Amino acid sequence: MADVLFFVSRIGKRSVGVVRGVGYAAALLVESLWFCIAGFRSGQPVRASAIAEQMRQVGVDAIPIVSILSFTVGLMLGIQFVAALGDFGAESQVVAAVAKSVTREFGVLITGILVAGRSGSSFAARIGSMNVSQEIDALGVMGIDPVRYLAAPALLAMLLMLPVLTIIANLMAILGAALYCSPMLDISPTVYIVQTMQLLEPGDLGQGLSKSLVFAVLITLVGVTTGFAVSGGAEGVGRATTRAVVLSISAIVIADMIFSFFLNR
Repeated sequence: MADVLFFVSRIGKRSVGVVRGVGYAAALLVESLWFCIAGFRSGQPVRASAIAEQMRQVGVDAIPIVSILSFTVGLMLGIQFVAALGDFGAESQVVAAVAKSVTREFGVLITGILVAGRSGSSFAARIGSMNVSQEIDALGVMGIDPVRYLAAPALLAMLLMLPVLTIIANLMAILGAALYCSPMLDISPTVYIVQTMQLLEPGDLGQGLSKSLVFAVLITLVGVTTGFAVSGGAEGVGRATTRAVVLSISAIVIADMIFSFFLNR
């Protein structure tokens, strides 16, 4: 009986911790958005230089790796669809299958996972290090709100750059598929890309871009909240970094599943 009570108690504590974490993340999101929109009214504007620096770190620096991996994913999809649809004599549907898979699903998913690994961990490590060294407390003493200084620029930069990275990922994936599939379909890469543009609808692109905005919020909130909760010195920073990456990717996959369920019914 004691073991059962202990097990139930642990589940209860974990559940309360999850609810508390979600509530804290929601409050942080609201406060960050308030600083982005109306912070200047209280003398706490979000600095343009801080946003630009975060945009460089989150977006510009990620372009090479996002492009390379998206190109590789496009090649992989081309190989798989040519082989799978060829068994049914439906090679003509390869262009549409690749285009819609990339723009609706794979482009934004690979981008979100990569950015979560790069920037989500970076947010957690940077804020966690500041928390351990009591720099965040020092910001409060100087009258600088930590959310305005650390969270709001990261959130705004992520909301601006993740859709851009998603578009780049879509283009590179389609290019990779075109280079592989065009010889198999006996067409030129240019014709392949033109057919892709003709088959795509605004809703296909909109589905991926809407996901990117949600992923941007999730990555930022997980990284920032994990960083603010760091304790235990350098070891705690390491645990927080790992936790931020795992939670960010898990949240992205779950959110993507929910999106796919409701948008493709």
